[in-house]
Parts: sequence; C-alpha cells; structure tokens
Amino acid sequence: MADSKKRRRTDSTGDSLPFKNKLKPDSVILETLKDFSTSSSSSSATKTLTLQELSLPFACREVADLSLSSVQSNIESLVLKIAHSILSGQGFSFDVPSRSAANQLYVPELDRIVLKEKSSLRPFANISTVRKSAITARIIQLIHQLCIKGIHVTKRDLFYTDVKLFQDQIQSDAVLDDVSCMLGCTRSSLNVVAAEKGVVVGRLIFSDNGDMIDCTKMGMGGKAIPPNIDRVGDMQSDALFILLVEKDAAYMRLAEDRFYNRFPCIIVTAKGQPDVSTRLFLRKMKMELKLPVLALVDSDPYGLKILSVYGCGSKNMSYDSAHLTTPDIKWLGVRPSDLDKYKIPEQCRLPMTEQDIKTGKDLLEEDFVKKNPGWVEELTLMVKTKQKAEIQALSTFGFQYLSEVYLPLKLQQKDWL
Repeated sequence: MADSKKRRRTDSTGDSLPFKNKLKPDSVILETLKDFSTSSSSSSATKTLTLQELSLPFACREVADLSLSSVQSNIESLVLKIAHSILSGQGFSFDVPSRSAANQLYVPELDRIVLKEKSSLRPFANISTVRKSAITARIIQLIHQLCIKGIHVTKRDLFYTDVKLFQDQIQSDAVLDDVSCMLGCTRSSLNVVAAEKGVVVGRLIFSDNGDMIDCTKMGMGGKAIPPNIDRVGDMQSDALFILLVEKDAAYMRLAEDRFYNRFPCIIVTAKGQPDVSTRLFLRKMKMELKLPVLALVDSDPYGLKILSVYGCGSKNMSYDSAHLTTPDIKWLGVRPSDLDKYKIPEQCRLPMTEQDIKTGKDLLEEDFVKKNPGWVEELTLMVKTKQKAEIQALSTFGFQYLSEVYLPLKLQQKDWL
C-alpha cells in the first residue's frame, strides 16, 4: 500500500510539469524528426549560389582558402611592390579593404553579408596612420615567418611577439583581419588560430589529426572543437539534426541528460559569442552530413544576434562570410512568444534595458531579419513587451524541464522558424 502511494505521488509530480501531458511517445517524435531530416538533406543537395554567379551592380570582395606557399607568394609580391615604391622615392602605403558598415551589404540570394570593393590607403608617411602601418608591416612579417616554418600560433601568441608596438590585442587582432583581406585568403590560411572555446557532444565521429574521436564517449564536457579546422575530417553520424546551443549551462544540462541518445543529434556550443573555429566546424558538419541545424538561444536581442552571426555572418569578418556561415539555421527557442505559451512566471522574466530595446529595434531594421517574417514578429513582440528571458528560466519548472519537456515538445510540434 505504501509503495502504491509513493508511486502515485511520483506520477502526479511528473504529470504536474506544464505541458508534459501533451507529449506523444518518443517514437512519434522521432518519425517527425526523420521526415524533417530527409527533407532538409534533399534541399541541401541543391547547388548553393556563389557570389560570382550573381549579377550584382557592384563589385564585391571575397577571400579563398589558400595554401601556405600561396600566402607566402602573395606576401612576397606585396613586399616587392612596396620596395619598388620606396626606391622610386614615393614612400609606401598599404591598400587596405574597408571593413566599415557602409562597405557591407546583405545579399538575400546568398542569405549572408558580403564586403564591397571599397578600400583606403594606409600611408606610412602620415602621422594619423603611421602606427597602424607599422603594425600592418609587423603582422605581415610574422605571417611570412609562419609560412616558412609551417606552424600554427594563437592570436595571443602573435600579440606577445611585439607587445610594445601592439599595446593591446584588440589592435593586433583587427590588423590581422585587414592582412587576411589584403592577401585575399581566409584567416585560417594565415595559420593563426584562436584558443579552443567551442565544444561538441553527441552522435558524431570524426578524425582529429589522424585520431578518431567518438563524441558519444566524451563525457559531460564533450570534445573541444579543434582550433585548426584543417585537421578535421572523416565525419560520420547517425544524427537527425544538429542542436546549436548558445550557453554552456544549457549545453551541460543536455549533455548530462544524454539528450542526444533520446533524440539522435549532435550538440554544439561556442559558450556565448561565436568564435571562428566553432563557426567553421558547424558549417563543415552541415555541408558534409547534410543535417538541419536548430538553434537554442536566450530570448533577448543578443541571442538573435548570435544566431545571425552563425547564419549570415558578422560584419567584422564579412570578407570571409562564404566560409564562416551556415545556411538555413532554424530558430527553435527560446522565443519571446514562448514566455506566455509555456507560462514562464513573471519573476523569471527580466526587464529589457534601454540598450536592449535599442538593439532590438536596430535588428528590426536589418535586411536579414526583415527577410524572415517569423523573426520580425517575435522581435516586435519582444520590443513591445520589453521582456527578455534566459534559457535557464525554464528551470523554474525543474532542472530537467529543458530536456524532458520543452525541447521534445518543440520538436514534436515542429515549432521552429
């Protein structure tokens, strides 16, 4: 009798979770996911448009993956040109592509931001640009050394080679992007990488520099995404989708609950702002495995900005958007409409600051948001209610509500944009 009462109490607690009674058996949800994965794979098989195939009324600049020997050759050609200029008594200047917002454009046909052709001179014999010219020359010299030695370094290593000149890593990082654009190559072609940040777990096997990695056996922490994506290959998976998660806390919850075994998927996070390695890795998975990508981000303007960086590219690196963007990412949650739909308590919602509201309104003016009516509707609701919420707000219903109810119900209802 006591056991019976205990069992009834446990059952009633489980049933009291909001909307849990709406969940269908996992087998039904899995069939839905299989159909979604198949249709996504078919659409991925269609040829992707390139910038060269579009008849745009203006020229655009795009970089390519180059070998070390090609990068070295480009640097040496540039230096010879500078030497000729100096010997002819004209001094020297760098012709640097402009990466300002005015020189960037969202192209709907490509669904990504591209860089236009405008450039500006960075003369050495000018008091306003002499220091930046010196930094540019130093970065080019260091990249040339990397080409000769055939080694990789981090952006932090690069900064510490000449702290007195660089003063701040932000300055050396910015010039590194300038140099990449000047040489016409991707930043990874320069053999300069960021420190490991992103992690992946779930139904994925790949080779990392010859070693086979099984991401189902990486524990709760998952496998760090290699900073040098060139050494990643032989991707294999039986997953039905890729789940892109904004925050580490939500990622850890899903990894510990082994959500990827209940619903076969690959879970990846950059733990906040997307880094280059995670963006490259996500694109590689999408293009090679032909899997749909669903995004789980905070219900605030910055969550949508992070999603847009993965999908359409960042303005800072628009010159390399062809390699860094992942097409057709679906916004799964947490969306502004979910706050009322899932009855998130008022105390778990946060008031938007003036800066949040301004960011939200600015996003509504962006072409990549306007292209998706669902995004416009959600963002308008957010700005109107002046409320935001983190993914962790779902924990008010229980620590495992995210993996046990919210995500399964979202997948069952195909509730993504």
